[in-house]
Amino acid sequence: MLPEQFPKGNRPEFAFSGRSNVGKSSLLNRMLNRKGMAKTSATPGKTQTINFFDVNERIYFVDLPGYGFAKVPADVKRQWNIVLHQYLTERKQLKLVVQLIDSRHSPTPKDLEMISLLDEAEVPTLIVATKIDKLTRSERDRNLREIRKVLELENDALVIPFSAETGEGVGPVWEVIDQLCKK
Repeated sequence: MLPEQFPKGNRPEFAFSGRSNVGKSSLLNRMLNRKGMAKTSATPGKTQTINFFDVNERIYFVDLPGYGFAKVPADVKRQWNIVLHQYLTERKQLKLVVQLIDSRHSPTPKDLEMISLLDEAEVPTLIVATKIDKLTRSERDRNLREIRKVLELENDALVIPFSAETGEGVGPVWEVIDQLCKK
C-alpha cells in the first residue's frame, strides 16, 4: 500500500512492528478476537504491505511488514523500507508502535535498528515480548531481563509478555491503547 492509499481522516493508528515471523498477525488476531483476520504463516514475510484494520470505526490497527528473514526480492524490500520509513516518520495519526520481540531470543540487530528509527522519529513505542508461553518460568524471567538489558530500558519500563496461545498480555496492551485514545 502506498502512502496515497492510506486511510484519510484523523482516526488514531496503532502500528505493530517486528521481525518476520515474530507473531504480529497472531497478536492482531488475538487482540481483536478474530481468527484469520490478519493472515498468519509459518513462512516468514507473509505480510508484504502496510495493512490497516478498522477497529470499531474508532481506531486503526496497522500491520507492518516484518523485517529480517522475508524471502522477497531486494527491490521489494527496498520499496517496503521507503514506504515504512515514510509512514513512521510522517504519519500524524500514528499514536503508538507496538514493537514485538520474540521472548525466546535476545533482540536482533534489526530489532535495534527499528527501535532506533522509532526513537529518531519520536514515535511512542510499547515493547511486547511474544511467544512467552514457549518458555519455562526461569527462562521467562531471564529472557525478559535480557530484553530490557539489550534495549537499555529502565527497570520500570513496560515490557508486556504476550502469548497468542493463552491470551496473556491482551489486557495490558489494550490498556495502553485505551489510555492513548483518551489523550
